[in-house]
Amino acid sequence: MRTRALTVPDILLLAGTRMALGAGIGLLLAGRLSEGSRRGAGAALLAIGALSSIPLAMNVFGKTNSA
Repeated sequence: MRTRALTVPDILLLAGTRMALGAGIGLLLAGRLSEGSRRGAGAALLAIGALSSIPLAMNVFGKTNSA
């Protein structure tokens, strides 16, 4: 069985990207802001969350510790 050791900074970065993705999706689906500002903020948060997830996932899946 493979194990992966995650450091606290790795966990915080993963949580931050999930938060940005969720906030971006929430802004895109919400109707409380004006159309232009809602779409701009939502798309920016969604893109930041998605693009920052790629190198983090590569970092996490590249680490292995044999038990």
